[in-house]
Amino acid sequence: MNVTAVSGVPNSEPQDNMEFDSNEAAYEFYKEYAKSVGFGTAKLSSRRSRASKEFIDAKFSCIRYGNKQQSDDAINPRPSPKIGCKASMHVKRKPNGKWYIHSFIKEHNHELLPSQSHFFRSHRNSDPLKNDAKVRRKTILAAMSKQYGVYQCSGLENYIRNQNDRGRNLTLEEGDAQLLLELFVTMQEENPKFFYAVDLNEEHQLRNVFWVDAKGMDDYTNFSDAVSFDTTYFVNKYKLPLVLFIGVNQHCQPTLLGCALISDETLFTFIWLFQTWYLAIGSRAPNVILSDQSNSIETAIAAVFPETRHCYGLWHVLEKVSRQLDYLNPWHDTFMAKFGKCIHKSWTDEEFDRRWAKLVNKFNLGDDTWFQSLYQDRKLWAPTFIKNISLAGLSTPSRSQSPTSFFDKYIHAETSLRDFVEQYKVIMEDRYEEQAKADFDAWHEAPELKSPSPFEKQLSIVYTHEIFKKFQVEVLGAAACHLKIEKEDGNSITYIVKDFESSQDYMVEWNGTQLDICCSCRSFEFKGYLCRHAVVVLQMSGVFTIPFKYVLQRWTNAAASRYPISEKLENVQTKTRRFNDLCRRAIILGEEGSISQESYKIALSAIKDALLQCSNANNSAENELRPSTSTSLGIYGTEEEDQGVATVSKEPVPNLNVNKLNKGVKRTESGKEKSKYDNTAIVKEKVPAQPEVVNIGIDASFHQMELPNTRLLQFHNMMPPHLHGVVPTMFQNVASTQFHNVASAQLQNSRLPH
Repeated sequence: MNVTAVSGVPNSEPQDNMEFDSNEAAYEFYKEYAKSVGFGTAKLSSRRSRASKEFIDAKFSCIRYGNKQQSDDAINPRPSPKIGCKASMHVKRKPNGKWYIHSFIKEHNHELLPSQSHFFRSHRNSDPLKNDAKVRRKTILAAMSKQYGVYQCSGLENYIRNQNDRGRNLTLEEGDAQLLLELFVTMQEENPKFFYAVDLNEEHQLRNVFWVDAKGMDDYTNFSDAVSFDTTYFVNKYKLPLVLFIGVNQHCQPTLLGCALISDETLFTFIWLFQTWYLAIGSRAPNVILSDQSNSIETAIAAVFPETRHCYGLWHVLEKVSRQLDYLNPWHDTFMAKFGKCIHKSWTDEEFDRRWAKLVNKFNLGDDTWFQSLYQDRKLWAPTFIKNISLAGLSTPSRSQSPTSFFDKYIHAETSLRDFVEQYKVIMEDRYEEQAKADFDAWHEAPELKSPSPFEKQLSIVYTHEIFKKFQVEVLGAAACHLKIEKEDGNSITYIVKDFESSQDYMVEWNGTQLDICCSCRSFEFKGYLCRHAVVVLQMSGVFTIPFKYVLQRWTNAAASRYPISEKLENVQTKTRRFNDLCRRAIILGEEGSISQESYKIALSAIKDALLQCSNANNSAENELRPSTSTSLGIYGTEEEDQGVATVSKEPVPNLNVNKLNKGVKRTESGKEKSKYDNTAIVKEKVPAQPEVVNIGIDASFHQMELPNTRLLQFHNMMPPHLHGVVPTMFQNVASTQFHNVASAQLQNSRLPH
């Protein structure tokens, strides 16, 4: 059998009777075989004839062939995937010039990953057509749907009547509403956990729409520490009035936590949107939420999320400075230099105030109401005042550096709703593809150490690859820093660190007793990991491990774990190895257990027993940690779910912070007045038993949607009496609701969520 005989069957297993025109042709065949089976390849060795100098022998192998050869005293050991695998193919050249298979070893000592073969270096870009992400999207979607499709059905339509804004509605082209609903129906068919909600005005026209997929809900459970609410496209008058809830995963990649189309920027719209998002994400408020400057957004966040820290994105502020102060253009460079020094170099509140006052006097800004409002809101955005929180890289100096800009390459000023709907799945699949690749690399590649630093070695396994690379830059940059003691105050020492790379000085305060460290560059607060200035102070103070409090779990390989990381970071490394090993074994179990119904029952029973035993062992070992009581349901689902029965959600609606809503002083968007919230106690009333949230069926015409009398739900009963009529009701009895621009017979009842 020559090479042409097998060229049409690239995934054929190597056989003794195969022949190839060259050793390169043999290697290409072995690569195609490896790609179909699920492992990476390498050219292990080759040999030339002493007489003819031509190749006569070659051996190809799995990338995990052999064992890592590394001396014990290596300073910077290079990462290696070798684990002693024997899989290989040995070819030799015949006198006639043909190549034949001399030996072939098929067996591997590790799991094979055919669905992720394109991530191996030997298979990247080997076939541009087959390697195109679009070709793999169906496979990825199927895997994602399988992973996230075991949850309860939570599709909702929420109807809100805004008595103070009756006429506003989404500006839609003919057929847009139908197109949007078709997207929702399709997404919910693919995954019952897909969540969407609509808001209708008094004329029963579509006013606001919100949706989030299962992946977004799952990501929020792990990365709810910082969320950006991005209204850029709406504020800039894009044709598509899109607003986004965006987070960041452990690989520093943007995650989409919710989307909405809104008709206006009123307080009522944002309260409806935040309440709906709160329901969708499991009724758990974020630690920090970032947004643009807006009185309506600020008041709505304070009312719906009273315990959440609200901040302005730094790039929002810096972008507006040039636009709002355009009359300073002749002195732009001088002003921005002074302004940058004020916000980035002020170590104390007093120093910030003093420099701000100099700015106002030097550039005659005392009468500029917007600039004064910026000072009044300084604690929401200025780095000097961002303390005791982490913004996870969401607040950057420019939008292009921010994870929130990932939609910009898909959406432009003239992008229509139809264009957006057509590429929505493409956008989400691109996100899944990037995360899948990052997860794959974390499993199969160890980061390369570039210095003998104990800090680098400590976090090389703990951090994900992307974060480790960023931290590694800081470790290497510490060599260009010089420090001197500025002052000592009890257990605290303040250093001045001169960074020769940036030619700037930074203040670092270190408390050796409490292991507290803080730098004026605010790297930890804004990025989530320590800077080079803190690293050099730790090093000179005789501390050679990063304190546990400065290693955020969200950046580690254990980010998705329901247990917090241990204070001993070595345990994180060990846990990561155990986790990766169990995942590999689970893949093998899944393949074997799915072959027959009998093997499936055996595997399922073993998993249930193992899960119960592990939970009992963890509970007895760590009494302070409480595993989720819904773990079993999260993995296996309920009997009703197996039969396709939608379970009614009973998540509570967030209580509104009445003091912050009522005591807010209205101000114009130009900044003439400021919202002031005092520190009085939050008014709480006895809340009755939470009503059920209803999944509303839609008839074939989409012209009418009726709520049964048994489901008449009034959100007024869940709110303080004096807010009735002020805050939009969450549920109303809509007897005859019509969708705007919806054709009557284009969607069949069988395609709609029930």
